[in-house]
Amino acid sequence: MATHQSKAQKETVGRVMHEFKHGELKTSRGKKVKNPKQAIAIGLHEAGASKYESQERNRKNLKRTKARERRGATEKDRTEREYTRAQLYEQAKRRKIPGRSKMNKHQLERALSR
Repeated sequence: MATHQSKAQKETVGRVMHEFKHGELKTSRGKKVKNPKQAIAIGLHEAGASKYESQERNRKNLKRTKARERRGATEKDRTEREYTRAQLYEQAKRRKIPGRSKMNKHQLERALSR
């Protein structure tokens, strides 16, 4: 573990540990993280504070994480805004989009975004 962490690194590690504590932290494969040591490793990696990676790689990791946090691209945010196919179909019906009955969920989303 790095001896000194910047404020940004501490905040990132804190956010990751918060997600772990509340059961929201997932691996890159989408499985829920259950091991606290794995959660710490993920936090240090995202914060760019890993002792197993070069300074350049750590800088890139922190930069990528901060950009993602600014965008608000957490998985939880995405699932809260997701609609069911039935809800999308109703919106398409109100907007009188032709061919809506044969569209799948993804196609309805695309048609409604235009």
